[in-house]
Amino acid sequence: MTEQMKGPASARENDDWDIVIKPSKGNAPDLGLVWRYRDLVWMFFKRDFTTFYKQTVLGPVWYIIQPSLTAMTYYVVFGKIANLSTDGLPPFLFYMSGTIIWSYFAACLTNNSEVFSKNANLFGKVYFPRLVVPLSVATSGLVAFAIQFLLLLTVAAGMKIADPDLALSYWFLLMTPLVLLYTAVLGVGAGLVVSALTVRFRDLVYAVGFMTQLWMYATPIVYPFSQIPERYHWFYYINPMTAPVQAFRWALFDVSALPVGLLLANLGVTVAITICGLALFSRAEANAMDTV
Repeated sequence: MTEQMKGPASARENDDWDIVIKPSKGNAPDLGLVWRYRDLVWMFFKRDFTTFYKQTVLGPVWYIIQPSLTAMTYYVVFGKIANLSTDGLPPFLFYMSGTIIWSYFAACLTNNSEVFSKNANLFGKVYFPRLVVPLSVATSGLVAFAIQFLLLLTVAAGMKIADPDLALSYWFLLMTPLVLLYTAVLGVGAGLVVSALTVRFRDLVYAVGFMTQLWMYATPIVYPFSQIPERYHWFYYINPMTAPVQAFRWALFDVSALPVGLLLANLGVTVAITICGLALFSRAEANAMDTV
């Protein structure tokens, strides 16, 4: 009788399963498992893209309209009325270059701030690594950035023809992917922190948009870093979005570069936020469906 009971258990232990679902250990997500579900990132990307522009008349054209109107508004308010410097760049190029980088970061942050609540029905029905959803959000945001970046290059090329003295740099061919990677990591990391905290503190959902707007004005989007008094530089050392905005402008238009110390400080803050986000998200996903 004992041998009969041991037989099936022994057989089950020796079975070679294709996929074994186990609870995560520690505070770090299983990145290897996330990689095995990489096709699901593409499926969520297509879902987000088609859902967002379903039943719209202009569709992806909004990717051009939104940053263009934003840049024009900044030009009137901050360029004409406030008379802020644009580091010697044409105002549209200055504001547009900062806007498209910030828009990508803001999309990664805000769209990931409610991962658990927005996907509660899906998470409750089928298992897959929850980190797949934030990664798909960052991927879908690349479509908007690509369209807006082509618009920026087209306008810059036209202005270069009209004004040969306009400085254009080819460093953007190398720097743009690096800036995008940095921004995506920071946006997803910050989004994971917020999404993990909103599982318990729902009030954060209402504060995310407001805090993101304040963060934008604390970043050199509508003003150049060169105009910031030196006594306030410490603040931009801990603002991790200073580096990608200024590096992107430098790579495109050869404006003044940031100090190496500031770049390293921003990178350190980004790494800290990302590690913290992964740890909090991994812990939150264990019981998120019980509290959402």
